[in-house]
Amino acid sequence: MEFTKTAVDGCWIIDLTPFGDERGGFARTFCAKEFAEHGIETGVAQANMSWNAKKGTLRGMHRQIAPAAEGKLVRCTRGVIVDACLDLREDSPTFGEHVMVELSADNRRALWIPPYCGHGYLTMTDDTEVTYQVSGFYSPEHERGQRYDDPAFGLQWPGEVEVISDKDKAWPDWDGKPIK
Repeated sequence: MEFTKTAVDGCWIIDLTPFGDERGGFARTFCAKEFAEHGIETGVAQANMSWNAKKGTLRGMHRQIAPAAEGKLVRCTRGVIVDACLDLREDSPTFGEHVMVELSADNRRALWIPPYCGHGYLTMTDDTEVTYQVSGFYSPEHERGQRYDDPAFGLQWPGEVEVISDKDKAWPDWDGKPIK
């Protein structure tokens, strides 16, 4: 695997190192030793999947707070998404910064979202499927979010948002106070 630093501290793009022959190909998608060498929490508490019928579906910007923080290893296994990591860790040198990375079934790329960072994605094609390996258990009482279009962070999505949940539309704008 090839690990590429992003503009958000602790957020990594992870590309596969494929091996191919007449049968097709093979690649390792996870290795605790390699992840640990890059400072990535390797414990997996849950594995989740989402599927999205329509291009322009936006999910996010989600995170969990202590004591239920979770990091996410995100991969698009069908279609194309633009995945976003928003640094909401106030003690981070990259607080308020974000990265957006295209993940697709074709590029087989993954994105590591560190704990306490906001995460969301926009589908760029119909019929997408996304998998997540998550380092913590989902805890509704510890879930938080920011609006996908919060002016404080300047997220510029590469397409129109056509489908979004009421919950994701209702996340508050950041008010400059510590994020809890």
